[in-house]
Amino acid sequence: MLDCGMHMGYNDDRRFPDFDYITKDGTLTEHLDCVIISHFHLDHCGALPYMTEMKGYDGPIYMTHPTKAICPILLEDYRKISVERKGEKNFFTSQMIKDCMKKVIAVNLHQTQQVDSELEIKAYYAGHVLGAAMFHIKVGQESVVYTGDYNMTPDRHLGSAWIDKCRPDLLITESTYATTIRDSKRCRERDFLKKVHTCIEKGGKVLIPVFALGRAQELCILMETYWDRMNLKVPMYFSLGLTEKANHYYKLFITWTNQKIRKTFVQRNMFIFKHIKEYSIQLISDGSIAIESVIVKVSGEEGTEKSVLVSWPYQDEELGSYLLNLIQTLAS
Repeated sequence: MLDCGMHMGYNDDRRFPDFDYITKDGTLTEHLDCVIISHFHLDHCGALPYMTEMKGYDGPIYMTHPTKAICPILLEDYRKISVERKGEKNFFTSQMIKDCMKKVIAVNLHQTQQVDSELEIKAYYAGHVLGAAMFHIKVGQESVVYTGDYNMTPDRHLGSAWIDKCRPDLLITESTYATTIRDSKRCRERDFLKKVHTCIEKGGKVLIPVFALGRAQELCILMETYWDRMNLKVPMYFSLGLTEKANHYYKLFITWTNQKIRKTFVQRNMFIFKHIKEYSIQLISDGSIAIESVIVKVSGEEGTEKSVLVSWPYQDEELGSYLLNLIQTLAS
């Protein structure tokens, strides 16, 4: 089974996969050789505790070391929101998440993992987020390549996807932006920084909703570099919680980052920020820039240009849609 995600748009049983498509009689373990998780985003791993602890699958689960470290953090965060804040039922518990992760077998890149006498898998670097992997799966003389989400363009903190030359019988690939022609990354970053700089020059504050894992680190490195180059003194903060935990794992798994960060690691860890500090809600009144990992409410005086909600150029499909609706509502 390739990935085991949840649908973030539903609050009922439809959010989890319908495992009856695999079997209505007997156990899942009887019908599956293994489960492979490509990366830690919830649309790829969010139903894993449900599958193992509530549906009874107890076979092998494979993922990379960073994915194994970060998965339970995101799963627990989502469980808290769903159960403790929204009061939802039929959801996995904290203990179920822990028991589920005990079943995981962590794999290294380029390491052939023999699942059974016929089936073998090998992980390759996918970019996208820390620990993301593509998998080459072989059974006898036949093979499949499953990419999960991947990125062929290196960014400020991760490298580009890479796989050995191969001729699989089947390729299963992400295609989210397959038909999209996007502006150059340099132009998007320049426009983003211009909006931020214009706002703080007017004495305003900038609030940036962004994912805690991946986008927040990319954004922090961009802002750090710009602050150094422009010699800016305006304070910046990122929110405590998931972003703080994510930064810890980016420091820990430095070998998964891009070549530039690995080369300068001995002199300076790029994830130890000079200009960006952790903040609690009590500190926000002092800061002009806040890199948020949560959805925020925005308010301000009519006609003012001193406060701005800046959306980072890339967002997940569901979050991007949410932010677009939020901005349209605020503008109306």
